[in-house]
Amino acid sequence: MRDYLEGQLKTAWPELKVVAKAANGLEALRLIDEEAPDVVFLDIRMPGMTGLDVAARLVAGAKPPHIVFVTAFDQYAVEAFEHSAVDYLLKPASLERLDKTVNKLKAALRSSAPAAAGVTAATLQALLQQLGGAAPVAAAPAPTLQWIRASQGEHTRLIAIDEVIYFQSNDKYTSVFLADGESLIRTPISKLREQLDEQQFWQIHRSVIVAARHVAGTRQDFRGRLMVQLKGRDEQLVVSRNYVDLFRQM
Repeated sequence: MRDYLEGQLKTAWPELKVVAKAANGLEALRLIDEEAPDVVFLDIRMPGMTGLDVAARLVAGAKPPHIVFVTAFDQYAVEAFEHSAVDYLLKPASLERLDKTVNKLKAALRSSAPAAAGVTAATLQALLQQLGGAAPVAAAPAPTLQWIRASQGEHTRLIAIDEVIYFQSNDKYTSVFLADGESLIRTPISKLREQLDEQQFWQIHRSVIVAARHVAGTRQDFRGRLMVQLKGRDEQLVVSRNYVDLFRQM
């Protein structure tokens, strides 16, 4: 369906550049943070996080993109979107309907109004409630990661997930930071995120996931960036703009 939509967009909007395609909500959030696109097409039904969940994160950021939801909900359910400040496409998106969306997006991009004007996390939550029974039923969660096999020098170490303070991705590896040192694994942080308990491990940057129990607090640095302070450690971790809302209650 992603490839189909991309093909339709090439016809309806030839000058548009597709910078990334995501397979799930968490990957979408990471890629959006990395690429900073002007427009995002979000499927309502996505593993890990729904399109509405991702959109709620985006509209809380400093410069949210223009959002279009792609949905298989029937026309009755889609009426929930009619009075909101977002657009939607029914799957499979017809070229005629896509043309209307493209024209709306072009007008919005020419406008000086912010992308998410009128769209808030509360708006998106209201949409989800309006969809009611039409909203997808969440699949049973996959078992979370309990052990990690990591390299430490010439040795291989079996690490209990409870020992991890934070993960940080590098060029070819992901570093696993522990109380007694650092180990390396080959698993990309995007794949690692899918195997971790999101209540216990928080992604705060596209390259960093931190264990919640090791977070002492946050502060702003001289550049205005939100920094995570860790319990009993000197290093501080940068929170990217799409994850700042995790700490709004702190």
